[in-house]
Amino acid sequence: MSFDRHLAEIAREFPDWTIWRSDAGRWWATRHHPLSAAERDAGCAMTIDADTPEGLRDQLIDQRERAASVGPDP
Repeated sequence: MSFDRHLAEIAREFPDWTIWRSDAGRWWATRHHPLSAAERDAGCAMTIDADTPEGLRDQLIDQRERAASVGPDP
């Protein structure tokens, strides 16, 4: 699968993140909104990176699960 297709699929699946690939070939994602203290305590990160698009997707799923464990803001 092409770079552009990977990027589009990940971005569509995780619309709350900006996804990109660096010139060095690493895959990155950063959140659109700041983290709450509870999200930080749950291990959420503002920016993550991986060697492959699959690795980035795995980390994004983990981040989604961590944020869901916190629940909605009061």
